[in-house]
Amino acid sequence: MNTILVKDLQQGYGKTIVLKDINLTVSAGEILALIGPSGSGKTTLVNTIMGMLKPHQGEVTVLNQSMPNRKLLAKIGFMAQTDALYDTLTARENLTFFGQMMGVKRDDLKKQIKYATDIVNLGPHLNKYVGSYSGGMKRRLSLAISLISDPELLILDEPTVGIDPELRQQIWTELHKTAKAGKTILLTTHVMEDAEQADQIMMIRRGEAIAQGTPDSLISEFGVSSVEEAFLKAGRQQDENLSND
Repeated sequence: MNTILVKDLQQGYGKTIVLKDINLTVSAGEILALIGPSGSGKTTLVNTIMGMLKPHQGEVTVLNQSMPNRKLLAKIGFMAQTDALYDTLTARENLTFFGQMMGVKRDDLKKQIKYATDIVNLGPHLNKYVGSYSGGMKRRLSLAISLISDPELLILDEPTVGIDPELRQQIWTELHKTAKAGKTILLTTHVMEDAEQADQIMMIRRGEAIAQGTPDSLISEFGVSSVEEAFLKAGRQQDENLSND
């Protein structure tokens, strides 16, 4: 089953076109990484898939439902690039509040809080006020919140920013387990090591998908030794095509 289907998408704000001719398919159990520079359109694409923006042209389908669709939000775990947390509450209180907002049953909350916080090593800090957390700890709490409802689709915006390498690897181990259980994960990242962990990569630059495929297939296609080099080469090709138009 395709969890995400984006067909011939054009998106923008007013008369400004931010994304053009985006086609994307993500199946259940897959991890897709969106990579590209700031301002390339990654966040706009994520917001459209979430249903926060209505497509200007084209079609966006999530879990076989056309977006926007408010009812589907309960089936999507979302971690924003900017932490939206209550500093005057403890981590446990934040998790309880957001869990209830996501429709987690009261009897399941305790188990789900333990599951989510074990993944990000926050168990010993659950009763501390979030205002005392470091930036990295807030990112970890935001990730835990996105996991608490056991969603069918996880959308993570720069999930490993401010997280140390050891914990980053632990988080990836759990993300792979989550995908193997049939969940779909879409993430944006500037960290090429994260992109290389994904099943599929879409490279976005200047609002266009300049390359798509598995990490190995992209490295092979561009005749390079890393995903980063593949992205740079694809970007140069885009520049050449634009200058020839």
